[in-house]
Amino acid sequence: MQALAVRRAVTAPRMTSPWWRGAAAVVAGALPALAFPAPSLWWLAYGALVPWMLLVRSAPTARRAAVDGWLGGLGFMLFVHHWLMPSLNVFIVIVAALLGLLWAPWGLLVRSMLGGVPSAGRAVAAVVVVPSGWLMVELVRSWEGLGGPWGLLGASQWEVAPVLRLASVGGVWLVSLLVVAVNTALTLLIAVAAARTVAAVGLVVCALVLGSAWTWAPRPERSGQARVAVVQPGIISGPGSLERRFTRNEALTRTLAGQDLDLVVWGESGIGADLGRRPDLVARLAALSRTVRADLLVNVDARIRAEGAGIFKRSFLIGPKGPTGDTYDKMRLVPFGEYIPARSALGWATSVGKAAGEDRVRGTHQVVMTLPPGPSGDGLRFGPLICFETAFPDMSRRLVRDGAQLLVGQSSTSSFQGSWAPEQHASLAALRAAETGRPMVHATLTGVSAVFGPEGERIGESIGTERSAAAVFGVPLARGTTPYVRFGDWAVYAAIGVLVALGLVRGGRRLRRPAPAPAVPLARTAHDSAERPAR
Repeated sequence: MQALAVRRAVTAPRMTSPWWRGAAAVVAGALPALAFPAPSLWWLAYGALVPWMLLVRSAPTARRAAVDGWLGGLGFMLFVHHWLMPSLNVFIVIVAALLGLLWAPWGLLVRSMLGGVPSAGRAVAAVVVVPSGWLMVELVRSWEGLGGPWGLLGASQWEVAPVLRLASVGGVWLVSLLVVAVNTALTLLIAVAAARTVAAVGLVVCALVLGSAWTWAPRPERSGQARVAVVQPGIISGPGSLERRFTRNEALTRTLAGQDLDLVVWGESGIGADLGRRPDLVARLAALSRTVRADLLVNVDARIRAEGAGIFKRSFLIGPKGPTGDTYDKMRLVPFGEYIPARSALGWATSVGKAAGEDRVRGTHQVVMTLPPGPSGDGLRFGPLICFETAFPDMSRRLVRDGAQLLVGQSSTSSFQGSWAPEQHASLAALRAAETGRPMVHATLTGVSAVFGPEGERIGESIGTERSAAAVFGVPLARGTTPYVRFGDWAVYAAIGVLVALGLVRGGRRLRRPAPAPAVPLARTAHDSAERPAR
């Protein structure tokens, strides 16, 4: 009904006003954000793009369609990332406007495929081409320097079991394609009476794809269980917060003694000092490891003097005798939060928000760590990811290909309490688990901490943002290789192929189109001249 209302609105006289139309595009573009946590109206994703697409297809000119695409993209980026406003202030609007430009070509594509009264052939092609164009936007904005793959439309389906199975086949990219294909078919069903049969068939095909994935995609083969504890100290701020946070983590960890653990995980930035210069902290961590009879994975956010005095985000594995030697440095840093892209040109962002005053040092390679023999068997291998990195499908896929049996994300989100960010971040772990067929632990300083099994299913009860607690999870392990781990981003390459094919077809048509005949001037007679034209 909402889509129908927008369809009627675009024909109203006020939609001829560029201001009214622009406002409608921003609102329509923002609508899909409600499918993500915290609202988690996942079902809305399958129709949330329809109002935006109805508006774009009705654009009177190609230029207007591009503007509608841009403004809708601005609305989408601004609403999905609205929790960044306290950190970036007005700069978030500038960033959203710039990233929204990525949807301008998509607006042109929507108008060319869905505008007017498309033929049956064009309608069929639209159900494939429009989602492929959307995926190219997601692919480009997934570059770390543009903010990374946060808010991919497919990620809104993190709690839908059949769709998670589809993610194991083609990753979150394939899920995005499916969701946009459904939206495209619904747009045709509403707006083009002549294409309703094609639209209905398209919806049936989408349902069959999802059903086939649910039925035929290989399930991970269970291979035991690991006992992993998550320590979440909660919000600790003010003078002396670094030492008080460490002490709180320490106290919570001691409560885990005698529970036959394999691993204890602290959140990101749980330690704010260089362990190389704080033997007292190292001794306390080693004592904790001996107390709980398990290794600790901790995270340091500090200036490490021994390596050029830069600030590192580094994960350390601590055993009964201290650091085991296994460390991992964060590779993909949060733009503006941990570094400023092109600082010489954009350094002014530090004056209008909480942008990084100094760039963090970037890690160079991923690491798979190995635990000593424990209750779950010999040498559990796990792959650490730090905060923002859990949004990148390729990083978790690489860790699993390198032998990780468990994925572990360490995060903070302490700057975004009371917003949608903690729930959005935790939900990404479900996607990474389903894609790789490996369980994932998401441990944070202030919540939401959560654990997901090898099919993306929730394990146990998550630790919310209002709690300071330590919890033990029986994490089911699995073996086997998902199609996504084996074949990678094939859905992205297929979308690129679709768009290339479209370009070739349209280019071929233009080449075959006969050139217009040259204009022939009228013949003049003796009684016809420029001064005295014939009558």
